[in-house]
Amino acid sequence: MTEMDALHERFSESAPELAELEESRREAVREHIRRFIDPRGDERVLDLGTGTGALAFAIAPLVREVVGVDAVPEMLEEARQRAGGFPNVQFVQGDITRLPEGLGSFDLTACVRTFHHVPRPELVVAELTRTTLPGGYILVVDQLAPVDPLVALELNRFERARDPSHTRALADVDMRHLFEANNLVLLRTEFEREEREISSYLDRAGCEGIARERALAVAPDHERYTVEIGWYLMRKPGLS
Repeated sequence: MTEMDALHERFSESAPELAELEESRREAVREHIRRFIDPRGDERVLDLGTGTGALAFAIAPLVREVVGVDAVPEMLEEARQRAGGFPNVQFVQGDITRLPEGLGSFDLTACVRTFHHVPRPELVVAELTRTTLPGGYILVVDQLAPVDPLVALELNRFERARDPSHTRALADVDMRHLFEANNLVLLRTEFEREEREISSYLDRAGCEGIARERALAVAPDHERYTVEIGWYLMRKPGLS
C-alpha cells in the first residue's frame, strides 16, 4: 500500500466523524488563531491539507478569502457540504507537495496537523513558502515527537499501528531546520499539551480487530497518553 493509498483509506471512511469533531472545536480554534496570528481581516489564506475544512472554517470569519487544498476527494466533499455559511471559502483537490497551477499568491499560508501524514514535509514547506507573498506569513501546527530518538521511535511506531497514513512526527528541532532551510523568519512559537484517551483515539482512526491489538501492544499506555502540539508562525522575507 502506497502512502497515498493509506491516506485515502484512512480519511475517506472517517470524513463525517472527523468533520463533526472539528466542528465541535471550531470556536476554540478560532480564538487560538485570533490570539496567535492576529489577522488584519483582509488576508487571502491558503490551507494545505485542509481535510474537512477545520482551519478553513475556523479562520474564514477573520479574513477575506480562504482556499483549502487536499488530496482526498471524500474529505473535500464533506467540507463542501458544510460550507454553506462560509461564502469566502473554496476547496480544491490537489497534491499539497506539488500544488496545481493557478492558485495565485497568499498573504497567509498554513498547514495544520498534516506534516505527520506526508512522507516528505520539506516539499510542503517549499510550497508554503513559494505561494506566500513577500512579507507574508506562514502557520504550521503539528504533533511533535520527543527529543529522545528512542522515545520518538516508540511514539511513531504506535501512531503508525493506529493509523497507517501516519509517516513520522517531527521533533521541534526538525521543524525549525525545515523553516530555516526556506529562509523563513520564526516570529512566534507556542506548545500545548493534548491528552488522548487511547480507546477513543483508536476508534477515531477506525482501528479495529488485529490492527487494534497491534496498536495496543505498542501504545505508550493502555488508557491515555499526552502529546505535544507545536504552533509556529513565520514570516517570508520581503523584497529588498
